[in-house]
Amino acid sequence: MAWSQEEERLLAQIERHLLDEDPRLVSRLESFNRRARRSEGRSGRSERTERRRPRRSTVIIMVSWVLIATLIATLLILLLRHEAAALTFVF
Repeated sequence: MAWSQEEERLLAQIERHLLDEDPRLVSRLESFNRRARRSEGRSGRSERTERRRPRRSTVIIMVSWVLIATLIATLLILLLRHEAAALTFVF
């Protein structure tokens, strides 16, 4: 639904008043507009061409899981070798 000329004039007047009264609002709106433009640009791309980098926390968690799994595997191998060696000396 389109705005009437009176409504557009009132909205423009309110906007000018807010911009004059609150400079922090101006910077927040500009920041929001930049983010909105960037996200609109991303949404226009196809899913095949868009590739997001993983967050740093995701990478740290994945590396931690790999290290934990490696540590557990190493400990199991050492434990099994130790038990096998202990069984050899019993006989």
